[in-house]
Amino acid sequence: MIVPEGGAFSQWIAPPLGARSGKPRTSGITMVIDKGLSLAETESLLSMAAPIIDVLKLGFGTSAVYPEHILRSKLQRAAEQDVMACPGGTLGEVAWTQGVFAEYLQRCRELGFQAMEISDGIIDLPPAHRARAVAAAKRVFPVVITEVGKKLSHDVDLARCAEGVIRDLEAGADYVILEGRESGEDVGIYGPGGTVLDDALSAFIQALPAYARSRVIWEAPKKSQQVELIRRFGPTVNLGNVPPADAIAVECLRLGLRADTFVLALSGPGSQGSS
Repeated sequence: MIVPEGGAFSQWIAPPLGARSGKPRTSGITMVIDKGLSLAETESLLSMAAPIIDVLKLGFGTSAVYPEHILRSKLQRAAEQDVMACPGGTLGEVAWTQGVFAEYLQRCRELGFQAMEISDGIIDLPPAHRARAVAAAKRVFPVVITEVGKKLSHDVDLARCAEGVIRDLEAGADYVILEGRESGEDVGIYGPGGTVLDDALSAFIQALPAYARSRVIWEAPKKSQQVELIRRFGPTVNLGNVPPADAIAVECLRLGLRADTFVLALSGPGSQGSS
């Protein structure tokens, strides 16, 4: 099969790294972060990239700042284009600390969100409380995505993060994000300038059972990180914190339609791993 179907060159050019499955996908997830797109910008993004965006994440607490009619319209447009929208985990953390988490979940569903993110990037949620939050979200939403790692700490214990991934999946989470922040620098598997720390990445992966590795969404806002993760795990790796303007570019990386990953196809079998 030639992808993208309906593209201007779909009858003649096959993607060097192979075809992409259609939605709903269970791997190769692209999560785009929306840090304040207007309704018109959202519609423009979806008109170009809806088939390749799986999740539109309204970052941190932006959902609480939009006028309600604008928020509802954004969520409706996303749903019409088969793009799941979820609020940022920080907003859920605020709701938890204020004792209104159950009401928050119901309100998000009523507004039109189709997925929920659970995190404790700022607050501390004991494992039992976190499992409770995941279970509560699963009763309301078809898809629950959790996040492991701390936003304000440069020294992240990746072994503990791996344990958190396993616990969250056992609690019912569908995917687990590894914290990378919007900057992609000095957090998790990333060092200064956003370089991938080989030892940190290897330690994290080795601590995960095989079934859990494909359920990790790697926050990778920088092109160099996206390329490296595709090189290591293949084009079906799950990527998050993708800037809206980079959605098409990331899909080109997945397909091998960009020099950085076209070279992987030229390298022959075995040049990519599996997520």
